[in-house]
Amino acid sequence: MECPNCRARTVVFDVPPEYREHVPEEAERAALCPECLTLVATDAPPEPRFDRISSAFPENEAAAVPLAIGIGLLDSLALHRRSLEALVPAAEAAGADPLLLLDRLHVQGGVDPSFDISRRRHQLEQLLE
Repeated sequence: MECPNCRARTVVFDVPPEYREHVPEEAERAALCPECLTLVATDAPPEPRFDRISSAFPENEAAAVPLAIGIGLLDSLALHRRSLEALVPAAEAAGADPLLLLDRLHVQGGVDPSFDISRRRHQLEQLLE
């Protein structure tokens, strides 16, 4: 599936029922763009290759899925605060380090979201304290 914003090939993954309220349209499947980090609902076949976003992404889908959704919601902390407060701890409980992943996304290149990753990382850290 192509990203509606930048036309890059997205990473499509199934969304477990406990996370559907956090994705657009409460979809059963979502896609995260590895270039602009846009999150969209989709019905495309799943291809959960999170390593296409970053080699630092966890391989464990229990950690990767809430982390991918959370990253896709970083465009607006104000609108997605409640979701981020649920998703980030879920990813951490499954073994991920969301703040470290944001650090790696910031320095790896090839990622160009509509927001400043470094600034959002700092704001997210404050939100979660």
